[in-house]
Amino acid sequence: MKSMDFSKARVFVIGDIMLDRYYYGGVSRISPEAPVPVVAVESDIFTLGGAGNVANNIAGLKAECRIFASAAGDSSGRKLRSLLDGINTQYFFIDTGAPTTTKLRIVGEKQQIVRVDFEEIRPVSPSSADSFKNEISKYADECNCVVISDYGKGICTPEICGFTISEAKKAGKPVIVDPKGGDWSKYRGATVVTPNVKELGEVAGAHIKNNDYDVVFAGRGIREKYSIEYLVVTRSEKGITIISGNGYKHIPTKAREVFDVSGAGDTVVATMAAALGAGFGIEDAVETANAAAGIVVGKIGTAPINADELGFAVNCLVHSKLVSPSKIGMIAENERRKGKKIVFTNGCFDILHRGHVTYLKKAAAMGDLLIVGLNSDASVRRLKGGGRPVNNEADRAEVLSALESVDYVAVFDEDTPLELVKAVKPDILAKGGDYNACDVVGREYAKRVSIIDFVDGYSTTGTINKLNGGNI
Repeated sequence: MKSMDFSKARVFVIGDIMLDRYYYGGVSRISPEAPVPVVAVESDIFTLGGAGNVANNIAGLKAECRIFASAAGDSSGRKLRSLLDGINTQYFFIDTGAPTTTKLRIVGEKQQIVRVDFEEIRPVSPSSADSFKNEISKYADECNCVVISDYGKGICTPEICGFTISEAKKAGKPVIVDPKGGDWSKYRGATVVTPNVKELGEVAGAHIKNNDYDVVFAGRGIREKYSIEYLVVTRSEKGITIISGNGYKHIPTKAREVFDVSGAGDTVVATMAAALGAGFGIEDAVETANAAAGIVVGKIGTAPINADELGFAVNCLVHSKLVSPSKIGMIAENERRKGKKIVFTNGCFDILHRGHVTYLKKAAAMGDLLIVGLNSDASVRRLKGGGRPVNNEADRAEVLSALESVDYVAVFDEDTPLELVKAVKPDILAKGGDYNACDVVGREYAKRVSIIDFVDGYSTTGTINKLNGGNI
């Protein structure tokens, strides 16, 4: 199992920071003024964008980060500072006189409808560039990886990029560049450059098909031209290709379900930086970054990665339906970010019969994802007596996991599933039988409780009695 400990990584990010603002809401009609949907705004969210999203991902991985960027003293600039303070990230800002770059996205029913940009690109003045370079020189020895996050907003000039790469190389620190534009002269000598296929085509001066041969052929020439040690090409559903002087390697995608690619490139860069800073080799760093990208494209908006969910992805634990109670809350939150409606139910499920299967199908149909809390053997014995369970918890969990209606199973040892419900915070808490909703354990942690009738004539106790009485 690979360790996802990035706590020793200290990453410096130089680049274009921006504020991402999201309006989320429902769509129920078309405007009478024009053929466009009307979004009834339900929430307003601010997140760090551009180089700020790189910093946010680094912080999410529990690595140390310092960011050098440009932001004004306007309301957006103040919000950026507040967000960075909230993730314990240090920053050094210069003010070019332009307003803080802000991107407003309106999302209706999980679909981005429009993006509105507020920006004004101004060149960095000589005095500001000198201030920037002084700060970079001052802290170059303290970091163990440098990121240049170029969004073409004016910070990443040839002077600043060249100086940053030179200072990092003198200090023996790797430099990762997220590039912009068709001229990479300012990135010459970087350790890693991370274009997507479209960006690779821009610098090659021709359209490049997203196939192995064309990507490697173009990448080799570009890598040599600009003296880049590793070219790491992100290829959407085809994963990532590493091109170096020793050859190339294709790493297939880890994404399972894509909701939004916003910020995925930032996540790749940030994860690579944290991994290299933590002592990973280049291939391990890229494979880890690829797993991180597979997670964030399943989220809506520029949501950052975090060390725990990355550990699950890298170690393939998310592909198993059986998860530990300590992790079920994090898994539920990850699924909720994807827009999933979560249903939770629980039980002993000792001898699985038609009544159980019907009940679980009904519960699953209420939402997008069903989590089942399963009583442990000790818990069943306390509830049902010494002769139970008939089947041990490992067997019961395996049988439940085989059902299409069940997405996750978590075994709990307590008499009630209260702690699991508290961790999951389901949209719907389902319970079978003749309960009153007000009597269901954990109801205060669910949005609503739903009581499902059992199928008449089916019960585990009845099955056991038939077996004991020889009537079957």
